[in-house]
Amino acid sequence: MKRVAIVVHDGVSAFELGCALEVFGLQRQGLGALYECEVISFTPGPLHSTANLQILAKRADQLHLYDRIIIPSWPTSGKRLQVRMADALLSAYRQGSELVSFCSGAFLLAQLGLLDGVEATTHWQYADTFCRRFPAVKYTPDVLYTVHARLACSAGSAAALDLSLELVRRDYGYEIANQMARRLVIPPHRKGGQAQFVETPMASPQNKLSATLDWAIQQLANGIQVDDLARHANMSRRSFDRHFRQSMGTSAKHWLNQQRVRVAQALLERDDTDIQQVAAQVGFDSPVTLRVNFNKYLGVAPSDYRQQFQSVN
Repeated sequence: MKRVAIVVHDGVSAFELGCALEVFGLQRQGLGALYECEVISFTPGPLHSTANLQILAKRADQLHLYDRIIIPSWPTSGKRLQVRMADALLSAYRQGSELVSFCSGAFLLAQLGLLDGVEATTHWQYADTFCRRFPAVKYTPDVLYTVHARLACSAGSAAALDLSLELVRRDYGYEIANQMARRLVIPPHRKGGQAQFVETPMASPQNKLSATLDWAIQQLANGIQVDDLARHANMSRRSFDRHFRQSMGTSAKHWLNQQRVRVAQALLERDDTDIQQVAAQVGFDSPVTLRVNFNKYLGVAPSDYRQQFQSVN
């Protein structure tokens, strides 16, 4: 069971704090005890959130004992870091702790210098300020989250849940992450490379697209292509491509390959099915295509992914 610390300050975002607590701070029936979670602070309490909720946090101590440290938010105005806080976070990171930021929390990781030369993100609203203050960071726009070794950043608001589910998946696999998503009543398959916001999130064809996406996930093994999705949605290919990108913030081909990789991950985690059979079950035309897409989206070969996942479970 991983130990998780959520670091709060006076004025912490209530929503992002709630996201962290919802995923890492609750024990859900049927899932067992996945995390031991504590809310901690370097500032004497009581503290208050953005919604003026009073918070009584545990005094921050021995941060290196936590496997994951979450920063739900941080002032974007250049708040000065306490030396004790900076030293504790840097020491924990050097000793193996993961540091995870939600939304403006990336400003804290950047102030610590941990994001220099690293791809990172934050809420699009803060992009100009972030890039101006931290030019050494490889700011990545139009993504829901970034993960680099033991550093992770989410974009604003609900993207914190997307990143949290990704971390659950990395900890416990797709089956547990999908169960968690169902409990939260959110989709389990929004990947980090999707846009933070889309041009027409309430576009009129959304219902058609939703039904088509559900159908597509069930039909992956049949080798369906984007043309098949367009036909199912009763649209021309050109119209479908336009509406898909407007509604999903990515191309239909990109999304389809991501879903194939996602299902392949679950199969690789579950048993020792031959790589060729895995490729066929998710609709890739060959193991080579599976390997190419695995490397593209995950940066690892399928066989290495299986070995890595089994080594930590």
